[in-house]
Amino acid sequence: MSTSDTTTLSNIQKAASKEFLNKGFQDASLRQIVKMAGVTTGAFYGYFSSKEALFAAIVEPHAAAIMGAFMGAQTDFSALPKEQQPEHMGVESGQCLDFMLNYIYDHYEGCKLLICHSGGTCYEGFVDRMADVEVEATFRYMDVLKSLGKDVPPLDTELAHMIASGMMNGIFEVIRHDMPKERAVRFVRQLREFYTAGWQKVMGQ
Repeated sequence: MSTSDTTTLSNIQKAASKEFLNKGFQDASLRQIVKMAGVTTGAFYGYFSSKEALFAAIVEPHAAAIMGAFMGAQTDFSALPKEQQPEHMGVESGQCLDFMLNYIYDHYEGCKLLICHSGGTCYEGFVDRMADVEVEATFRYMDVLKSLGKDVPPLDTELAHMIASGMMNGIFEVIRHDMPKERAVRFVRQLREFYTAGWQKVMGQ
């Protein structure tokens, strides 16, 4: 890609980020994006096939980074010997949250688009998908506890999803409220402690 093409691409993405942040994906005007970027509509389609493709190009790296860290933490925890998992509850997830918060505040605009302005795109259910992963991991961990001879009360799937959804959405409230990083770190740490203790109580531990 030539220097001119790189500059044009950057201008389109900067204009699009501004428009998406102001209006959300659905209400954003492609005509306005093109105008702010200083390109023709024909030139735009030389870079992106649609408004959604443009949105995806901006947010996908951030979605991949956050979900990748989240899935990695789940995998690392599940890979531990089952005897070690109870003492590690909250460790890997805490490290993951630290990474996620640092990443969010290092790439704030893109993460804001992902979490708050993705209605009408395939990213709209991003946080819900994270909650679904958390539910699956919860039931795997409960099976581990049972295999260790622990007395684990039954847990309804819908209740597990309510708890996981509340936790995941709570974490991303720091973006929805444009919370300063120092305050966000403190709040998320307290939120994690609250939910870790709550999960332990629900699991009878």
